[in-house]
Amino acid sequence: MQNVELIRFASPEALAKAAAEAWLDEIESANRSGERHSVALSGGRITQKFFASVLEQAKCRKTSFAPVHFFWADERCVPPADAESNFKIANDLLFDPLEIPKAQIYRLRGEEVPETAAKLAEAEIRRVLPADAAGQPVLDLVFLGLGEDGHVASLFPGESESWVADKAVYRGIHGSPKPPPNRITIGYQTIAAARQVWMLASGSGKDTALRDSLASDGKTSFARVLRLRSETRILTDIAI
Repeated sequence: MQNVELIRFASPEALAKAAAEAWLDEIESANRSGERHSVALSGGRITQKFFASVLEQAKCRKTSFAPVHFFWADERCVPPADAESNFKIANDLLFDPLEIPKAQIYRLRGEEVPETAAKLAEAEIRRVLPADAAGQPVLDLVFLGLGEDGHVASLFPGESESWVADKAVYRGIHGSPKPPPNRITIGYQTIAAARQVWMLASGSGKDTALRDSLASDGKTSFARVLRLRSETRILTDIAI
């Protein structure tokens, strides 16, 4: 696909290290220019290796996270201290060790009813970030992970095409194919509006999902994302 930058790695560790280094470059560029850097984080197995590498490199480089505002691509509907919480993973591995001020963290409220949490999150992100001509808040960077079925965030295959065009920044999910059943997810149009989207595609059993996503007639959720964007970076250790 012409709108994809595909970067291959020999291992998850190499992928995590390169992604961390590239992200810290973005943050340091924002520091030099005096601009804000807004990012939406995702969960997934590769996330823990990625956060660990970010922490290690940031301490070595003495990177300031002062310009960074943290949002989420999705969250499970569990309390923030629950082991299944995407926020908890980031808080334990990144925010607490780096002493990130709470004012820079805009977590999705998984303890709320999904629709309530989605409305609160949309109001918050709109308060912080500028919108594009279509009215979508513009994130500087969205991190995505790839599921075995090709899902991204909590956007799953088989959903109606109307969800792709839906302008809601966040929406509640009920009956997710993966537990827990209730979730909050960022919308397709908000991912499409981001300045950059980096897919960290890692792990066995995802080769078919990645191949399908890269096909011009791909049916996965990630394929839908790719068709919406002019450029997406894919960092992967998957052999395809």
